[in-house]
Amino acid sequence: MIYADNAATTAMSDAAINTMTEVMKNIYGNPSSLYSVGQKAKEVLEQAREDVATAIGACAREITFTSGGSEADNQAIVSAAILGAKQGKKHIISTAFEHHAVLHTLRKLAKEGFEITLLDVHENGLVTAEEVNEAIRDDTCLVTIMYANNEIGTIQPIREIGAVCHERGVLFHTDAVQAIGHIKIDVERDNIDMLSASAHKFHGPKGVGFLFARKNIRLSNIIEGGAQERGKRAGTENVAAIAAMATALKEAVNNIDKNSSNLIPKRDRLIELISKIPHCELNGDAKSRLPGNVNFCFEGIEGESLLLLLDDKGVCASSGSACTSGSLDPSHVLLAIGRVHDVAHGSLRLTLSEDITDEEIDLIALAVTEVVDRLRSFSPVWRDLVNGKREFIIK
Repeated sequence: MIYADNAATTAMSDAAINTMTEVMKNIYGNPSSLYSVGQKAKEVLEQAREDVATAIGACAREITFTSGGSEADNQAIVSAAILGAKQGKKHIISTAFEHHAVLHTLRKLAKEGFEITLLDVHENGLVTAEEVNEAIRDDTCLVTIMYANNEIGTIQPIREIGAVCHERGVLFHTDAVQAIGHIKIDVERDNIDMLSASAHKFHGPKGVGFLFARKNIRLSNIIEGGAQERGKRAGTENVAAIAAMATALKEAVNNIDKNSSNLIPKRDRLIELISKIPHCELNGDAKSRLPGNVNFCFEGIEGESLLLLLDDKGVCASSGSACTSGSLDPSHVLLAIGRVHDVAHGSLRLTLSEDITDEEIDLIALAVTEVVDRLRSFSPVWRDLVNGKREFIIK
């Protein structure tokens, strides 16, 4: 079986597993306890906080541990909204193809009187700093734009967007769930005020993540009930998972250059091979994308059937975000970049891990080609396209 859905989740690294097992066995105390067993857990917790902060160029006190990226997104956006409302600023800027953890939070805030501007995304899956600058108003309290898209993998000009926000006196948050551990991130260099991350996207465990927020930003609580995480996130910390996350992130960041130089040529080869299939098109910019992301639309087929038949051939893939895999609607990301419904339904996301081999790249390309040909062979839509009863959308 070839696993090519690493944007959904990654396998835990051996180092992360070893850390988690060691802590679960031997560092089982509650880090809020004052006796020595609890203080040993506290030491592990704070070392993990230091390691996570170092990985993104932050200070340890700017890191709040969460259950994952969705919680971190919620806390960052709600906190900025509350701060803005106190200053009479209730306008928030984002994009039309954010993760639903962002979009649904913004929808909730809209019902509470905030005005939301969702910037259009270009066909290549990018927005520009100039467009953000034009959208900022006197009452804008937050700009939230993802670092890299979870479906099509496009990497936004975060440093430039952050610089514009700072020049205009607006807080800037980025959902970096897909980017962190795969491309270099430095919150100072990139002009980021708040950043969300999730461990299971960089070979850590599921159910744990973190929020970076500059020390001058007052976070509002999403979870009440205790004084953990400096009073900003109640609940006893999952020390073993947090320690494993720190190990996984440190390992990923230390190997970014090596992993990228190995993965990008393989990604580009897979894109080249799949591009030979008639009437298909790459989604997102060919260069400004995550090292392991390949996303295509195929005309005349339906994505769910494509995934099931690929599974039969030993390839694990997806058609979009794992968080919406049960939805029959086409991807909002693909619609945002201008794909029509019929084409968006025939999408395929392949996200590669660092250990993918050249042989596996060839096997994936062959499997995709064979499955697309098979599905088209009994598709009435494809027959109408070939016979000229319909016009091809993808030339």
